[in-house]
Amino acid sequence: MTETDTQAEHQVDTRVALLDVAEKLFSEHGIQAASLRMITQQAGANLAAVHYHFGSKEGLVKEVFSRRLRPLEEERLRLLDACDLSGGIEGTGIEQVIHAFVAPVIRRLRESPGEEHPFAQLMGRVFNEPSEEVKSMLVQEFKLTADRFLDALRLLLPHLSEKELMWRFHFLAGGMGHTLSCRKMIAKFSDLCAGSSPEEMLRYLVTFMASGLRAPATAGSDLQGEPA
Repeated sequence: MTETDTQAEHQVDTRVALLDVAEKLFSEHGIQAASLRMITQQAGANLAAVHYHFGSKEGLVKEVFSRRLRPLEEERLRLLDACDLSGGIEGTGIEQVIHAFVAPVIRRLRESPGEEHPFAQLMGRVFNEPSEEVKSMLVQEFKLTADRFLDALRLLLPHLSEKELMWRFHFLAGGMGHTLSCRKMIAKFSDLCAGSSPEEMLRYLVTFMASGLRAPATAGSDLQGEPA
């Protein structure tokens, strides 16, 4: 191995170490509280390495999310493209769309059996902390995928108004997020839940969510006009 190859390998190792440590500290302390000094000390790097690889803390934060979300969104869109939407609300298209949205996330539970993955904890923190900048960044990360899934659901659920469809999609994402980030809490309620595999959990989620999406439009919704 040449000296150039060794240097390149070291740079890759440093970059990965910074991302791993940043993800862990962001999940434990929050993005604002986890300083670059804390991150570089635990990663065995220096501030110059952060600026070399990411440009700034903002760039580091963005890459922490992108490296997890990018492959996830790519897998979701690949599964969505394979869905059969021709059967309408009576077919299995709704289950297929939900599966395409949820399965890539739930399957990642295999990466951290019995404990919460730092990134799952981080996602839970983000939506409960006041950083609008980070939330806006996540909206941009998810926008293309969300738009594609909403188009599929519009086709399958023509009885819903745009407003109600958006709320149901929000509930869909929320149920998935809670399941992913609160496994320990869910397990405390029931030993049966504690013993569920990711595949079993996925089957329960898809069945539950499909029923919610198929439900009649809410009485008094804007589809029928606002209630008096």
